[in-house]
Amino acid sequence: MQAIAVEHLTKQYEYSETQPGLWGSLKGLVKRERKIIPAVTDISFSLAEGELVGFLGPNGAGKTTTLKVLSGILYPTSGSIQVLGHVPFERSVPFRKQFALVMGHKNQLWWDLPARQRIELNKAVYEVPDKDFKRNLDELSELLTLKDVLDVPVRKLSLGQRMKCELAAALIHKPRVLFLDEPTIGLDVVAQKSLRDFIAAYNAEKNTTIILTSHYMEDISRLCKRVVIIDRGVIVYDGLLSDLVRRFAHHKLLTLVFRGDGVRRADVEPYGEVVEFSPHQALLKVPREDVKTVASRILSSSLPVEDFLIHEMEVDDVIRMIFSRSG
Repeated sequence: MQAIAVEHLTKQYEYSETQPGLWGSLKGLVKRERKIIPAVTDISFSLAEGELVGFLGPNGAGKTTTLKVLSGILYPTSGSIQVLGHVPFERSVPFRKQFALVMGHKNQLWWDLPARQRIELNKAVYEVPDKDFKRNLDELSELLTLKDVLDVPVRKLSLGQRMKCELAAALIHKPRVLFLDEPTIGLDVVAQKSLRDFIAAYNAEKNTTIILTSHYMEDISRLCKRVVIIDRGVIVYDGLLSDLVRRFAHHKLLTLVFRGDGVRRADVEPYGEVVEFSPHQALLKVPREDVKTVASRILSSSLPVEDFLIHEMEVDDVIRMIFSRSG
């Protein structure tokens, strides 16, 4: 069953440009030049119920704009969008009770009040029955280890604790769709892992459909089998994360470890592009189709090879390459 269906979504921002100086300001009172900035251009994708998809792109690519359209905050310029069978920008009550949006760079908690008060407000907003509220809050407090911090003023919490409280407030009504926009931004590695573990467990247990944006590739690689990559408002890839490297990385990496006194840089240069080098270890970039031939040549050469490893490029390196290519 499809939870999210997006067809030919376009979102443009219109603004008026005023010429500099006094004369430009006076002209602007009579007539201003109207300009249009495309944020999202004719994108289409869908998510099955319970799917957890990574939504990737550089700053300004259109990720947050897309999430805001899907959550009904923004009205699309054109295209068809449905979330759980609802049209988001109509903002119907049944729709609003079935989704949540968490933005890592924007807080919904009150700085000087305990998180519990904001969570209780959401209980009233989403009309969560008392019995369900207690059960949901107890469950979230256990999963997010929040029992000792719910009644502490938000300003006294760490960034990681605040983000966990944000998630608890967003999930108190058990939404079927969750939009996560940079939920781990600014967190240390321990807090990032804790949130990743929670998101994975919650998705598996509740079958919640999740779209996750993040600049941390660790978040994506640990949580998402499928990724949608958007750049300059256009989707440049939609598929399995495991297929991304094979499709866009036309090279593989060879790590060579040498025994004894090692080798000179000139000794390994004939076998590929030298990415890193020391007398006892070298990292080479070799065209994918030449890997077997190069490996055979190295092993039959006089190089004092002690260990040999062939591996794929890192996912974040491949994505950076995609963005540089599309630019």
